[in-house]
Amino acid sequence: MKVTDAQGTRQVAETAVGVIDRTVAVLDAVQHGAVTHSAVVAATGLPRTTAHRLLASLERHALVEHVAGQGYRLGPRLLRLASASLREPSLRAVAAPTLERLAEATGESAQLYVRSTEARVCVAGVESSNELRTFVPLGAELPLWAGSAGKVFMAWTGEPARTELIGRTRRLTPATPTGERLRRQLTTIRRQGWSSSAGEREAGVGSVSAPVLSTPDELVAVVSVSGPASRVTRSGARRLAPAVVTAARAIEEALGMAVN
Repeated sequence: MKVTDAQGTRQVAETAVGVIDRTVAVLDAVQHGAVTHSAVVAATGLPRTTAHRLLASLERHALVEHVAGQGYRLGPRLLRLASASLREPSLRAVAAPTLERLAEATGESAQLYVRSTEARVCVAGVESSNELRTFVPLGAELPLWAGSAGKVFMAWTGEPARTELIGRTRRLTPATPTGERLRRQLTTIRRQGWSSSAGEREAGVGSVSAPVLSTPDELVAVVSVSGPASRVTRSGARRLAPAVVTAARAIEEALGMAVN
């Protein structure tokens, strides 16, 4: 591409395409959690100085952030950009009718979540008509390891990223699963195709969730119902699970995705 300076002299400017490709490669390298500079170099094949320069620039723009003792991970600006994107008539709009039907059929509040690095973000929701009900604000960022929706995201996370996430979990309540207990739950969730929780993220709150998939291994979002743990008990979760799974399949169909 040619540009003209203030004196009218035509100069050749470096194309941005190569820079964008390298930047995306760096973002891909840190998308599943904090990694070191050396790990970014190994994952991208970039020279160390180039990787360092790109990471520094991305950090200045809050597209990545550096965590002491851990390395680089995706930054908060990406969450803001994703939230702005989801305000467009896309996933949220497509899922809205299904969430309305799910809330009406189950009597519980319904939500749709997408993933943001090591958290999940509520991008759509319908409140229950019950006087005693749960409420998740639009844009709320919740942990992956606590609650049924978060565990679905973890169950569809590949190794070694899943092991790294399990290693960084911490208890939010006495019911929060960690370590091998959490690993066993994730195996069950992947096999049965839905997840449940009771008081794991917040005491007194239960939920049931199912994955919205583009392929059997590619997770797009997670659909959930949540309510008081007095209603969403273990037997209540089994009763609610078919409706939640059906809602997930309906959203897949509305998005035009066929999962074989």
